[in-house]
Amino acid sequence: MADGNFRTKRSNVRNLVDFIILIVLASLGVYLFQPTLSYGFVGLPVILLIASGLIAFKSKASKKKGAGNLFLLIALLSLLYITVLPVFTTWSLFRSDDYQKLIGEVKTGQEFSTYVAPISTEKIRIIDQSIANKLGDKVLGSIPSLGSQVDLGDFTIQKVGDKLYWVAPLLHSGYFKWSKNSGGTKGYVMVSATNERDVKLVQKNGEDEVRIKYQPNAFFFDNLKRHIYFNGYLSKGFTDFTFEIDDSGKPYWVVTLYDKKVGFSGNDATGVITVDTKTGEIQEYSIDEAPAWLDRIQPESFVENQLEDWGEYVKGFWNFANEDKLTTTEGISLVYGSNNRSYWYTGLTSVGSDEGTVGFVLVDTRTKEAVWYKQTGATEQAARQSAMGKVQEKRFDASFPITYNINGIPTYVMSLKDQAGLIKMIAMVSIEDYSVVGVGNDIKESLRAYKSAINSKGNALAPSSEVKNYEIETTVSRISIDTRNGNTYYYMILKNHENKIFVGTSIISNELPITEVNDKIKVSYDDGANEVVDIVKFDNLEFTLQKTEQQKQIEEYFEASK
Repeated sequence: MADGNFRTKRSNVRNLVDFIILIVLASLGVYLFQPTLSYGFVGLPVILLIASGLIAFKSKASKKKGAGNLFLLIALLSLLYITVLPVFTTWSLFRSDDYQKLIGEVKTGQEFSTYVAPISTEKIRIIDQSIANKLGDKVLGSIPSLGSQVDLGDFTIQKVGDKLYWVAPLLHSGYFKWSKNSGGTKGYVMVSATNERDVKLVQKNGEDEVRIKYQPNAFFFDNLKRHIYFNGYLSKGFTDFTFEIDDSGKPYWVVTLYDKKVGFSGNDATGVITVDTKTGEIQEYSIDEAPAWLDRIQPESFVENQLEDWGEYVKGFWNFANEDKLTTTEGISLVYGSNNRSYWYTGLTSVGSDEGTVGFVLVDTRTKEAVWYKQTGATEQAARQSAMGKVQEKRFDASFPITYNINGIPTYVMSLKDQAGLIKMIAMVSIEDYSVVGVGNDIKESLRAYKSAINSKGNALAPSSEVKNYEIETTVSRISIDTRNGNTYYYMILKNHENKIFVGTSIISNELPITEVNDKIKVSYDDGANEVVDIVKFDNLEFTLQKTEQQKQIEEYFEASK
């Protein structure tokens, strides 16, 4: 009897030890992997599956059948949770309509310029992420003591004030570097997206020293994800750790909160948190209440997946003929529109199409409002090939295109780089017709070439009604000539319009080369929000050139054919 009680007590002790081992293993897994403790997330069940399976195997080996069965049951339930349950709650066969509607209402846009206003050439983005990386590495390389201590984090494009910058944090380069700099790395790098000479290392924000204490490359509770997780977010999904600075230059980590809306899938943003990189202070905001300086709340991957599902399940799951199916084009880019709002941009193409699009979508990076412009055109890759083909003898490589409103016409803008990755030229390609290409040594030269290509198409490319055409009669205050690459440009300052420079060539009018200061002229131009204006029509009122009847007939013929 005593011997039986002893065996029972010993068995109970072993069972207690097994439970303690299970708790320790699960706690270690939670600490290391930070699984979300909520329905739809599989992190914790996977940890329980592994831990319970190991204990059950150990119990079976020691012939403790009762305890072994208990832990085997826990492992089995965990396995069913992560395999069988998702089939019925998540599989698109049963939930295709939910996937299709996750993006929300996709509105049909009428005027492109309603969302993306014409932009000054000074604000067109020509520096891509790869060039920003090169320029950032160059800054670190110029300070050996710093470059040996830190790594440069991922660059994020954002608007700071009214200017576009690539911004990247300095991160710990390993455990020992972290242990020696527990206060955090010192600073971040800013690279202008419009001017490759504007590169700076920022280590002070006013009088305060910039510190990146909480970061992905830190350890223990300084690790950014672990810091968030154990400060109130064990049961909330969070992702997309983006480094951003506010308009004063203070750095934060911006992290998206999300739920799973379709069983174990359907990730959808519900809010955002900011983490002070120095103090670790966490602030949570709803989508509507997020500070204005936050450029994005909707992660790129969420938007891309939701658009794919929207186009894939347009006729439900059983649509093997691909009727009306749409898919996004390769790549997605961030563009800035009117009122300083930012949008995810991607083209839409029919399933099976390679180079042509049936339109493009702009998705607000904060609210997820989606607008579809049903305009046929070229994919980003087709536009890249067209731009590179324009200067194929130089063997330049084109950056990923960014969409802009150039005089009311949706336009891809990209930089052309040599084999060393240095910018050599700028290209503009019409989205509607990728044979319309303008290439130049700088952005202004490219714009002039692009407008000439548009004008050569006549009315084939119609600008937005939001872009106004002006015709003025005035006097020439100053005129000068500039010759570039064999082309002669005439620059003029006009009376009562001193805030703009008007540019034209003899192709516009034969009267331009003989125009002088104080001549009375009539000028027609489009308002493209630029300080340098390209002349569309020019007439010197000081004299009238006689036209032959044959010339008049030719001009009338071409005017009628437009």
